[in-house]
Amino acid sequence: MDMLLGAAVFGTVGAAIGYYWGGGASIALATAVGITLGFLIGLLGGRRFFISIVCGALLGGGLAGLVAGMESVPLGAASGGAIGGFLGVQMGMLVELWKQSRQPQPAESSPSEGEHPQ
Repeated sequence: MDMLLGAAVFGTVGAAIGYYWGGGASIALATAVGITLGFLIGLLGGRRFFISIVCGALLGGGLAGLVAGMESVPLGAASGGAIGGFLGVQMGMLVELWKQSRQPQPAESSPSEGEHPQ
């Protein structure tokens, strides 16, 4: 499931980049690169990363459309997706640190005979 989600998200991004490059073969090439990268990141388990990109793109595009008009939506969506991906990675790391801090720590053993405490 993660691989399909990644291929869809990154493939769409690749198609948009190819469109801005001038269409035709550049759309196909950028889409293929996007699908490949998305599949590989999905293989590594990047579901939260992909969801954060999609949410950021939707929020960024919507905000740009409200503030600057419809011609600014692609730029706002691209910026929002980049920021969403960054925040998704950072939040993922913070959640992992929080989970680790909530686990009980092993008790330290007392020094046995012949050992000197440090």
